[in-house]
Amino acid sequence: MKAHVAPGIDNLRSISGLLEGKRLGLMTHTCGYDSGLTCSIDILNDNYKLTALFGCEHGIRGDIQDALDVEDEIDSATGVHVYTLYGKTMRPTREMLDTIDVFLVDIQDIGIRFYTYIYTMAYAMEECAKYGKTFVVLDRIDPLGGIAVQGTMLDERFHSFVGEYAVPSRYALTIGEFALYIKEHLSLDLDLHIVPVSGWKRDMLWEDTDCVWTSPSPNMPTPHTALTYTGTCIFEGTNISEGRGTTTPFEIIGAPFIDADKLCQRMRSLDIRGMGFLPARFIPTFSKWENEVCRGVRVYSLHPDSDAFSAGLLLLETILDMYPNEACLLPGSGHLYHLLGTDEFPGKLSACELIRKHRPLIEEFAMMKKRWHIYH
Repeated sequence: MKAHVAPGIDNLRSISGLLEGKRLGLMTHTCGYDSGLTCSIDILNDNYKLTALFGCEHGIRGDIQDALDVEDEIDSATGVHVYTLYGKTMRPTREMLDTIDVFLVDIQDIGIRFYTYIYTMAYAMEECAKYGKTFVVLDRIDPLGGIAVQGTMLDERFHSFVGEYAVPSRYALTIGEFALYIKEHLSLDLDLHIVPVSGWKRDMLWEDTDCVWTSPSPNMPTPHTALTYTGTCIFEGTNISEGRGTTTPFEIIGAPFIDADKLCQRMRSLDIRGMGFLPARFIPTFSKWENEVCRGVRVYSLHPDSDAFSAGLLLLETILDMYPNEACLLPGSGHLYHLLGTDEFPGKLSACELIRKHRPLIEEFAMMKKRWHIYH
């Protein structure tokens, strides 16, 4: 039986004293609903004084593809001004913050370092600390659970908007807990409040709860996508398709020059914990290899403790080994290094060597992060 879990927005009345009579700004997106599927924007607008909305990557309604600028607009449902924090302006300006007293966040994060919403929140926290604004996070669960920590620790020399801080690829914190980390990490003098989720325990994955999944971004259609994304997002830094332009992005990986059956056989021989592979053939409707037949593998996580990060890294290493003249990193941007948080792979270290090098750092973070835990 699935556990009944209610997001922070369901518990909004617990902080009514902070909100009543105040001008409120809300950062949210397409997942901003309570457990009865009432929009968080409407809840705040109907019960309090909502004076501003703030949009991150993909926009306030989640309809804009990755890497596209988001423009300011007027929300058609409420008439409230929407300030974009993705594109020309990445942080709320003083003029934006002058329109509010309390900055609220209701965002569904996925617990992966590459996902940009946590950085938009962190930038907003910095600016709210600077201008003396109260900051409230309406918490939501980590869909990948609150225990398993995986990946590489980011070297902050490689900081970017897909990785600002020295945290693991999969960090096992809710967005509210991540806000506690940011406050401490940046030594912010910030009036921070977390409205907790009710009914969630750290060992629960999304499918253990009765939460309703709505895609937090256009290429994150299912909770399983979020899990495989832990490892397959790194293909964004290569000429190999990560499945954008299909119905299963980040779950299928391929290119026209790959032999699907041979690649699948190689990956199965690696016996990666909890991970499975099937041959895949697909035609992306946009992004890399648009309208061309791609061949590769479909990546499966077979149980909650599966090592999805290692699967993605070893998959990339295997493709580079099998197709040294065709497979390559995208030139110029160093995007793979930003995603991995290091330039040690490929070249300086093998996939297994990189994983081994970072394992003590990952284990150290897994212990340290307990001081930001809200849930047990």
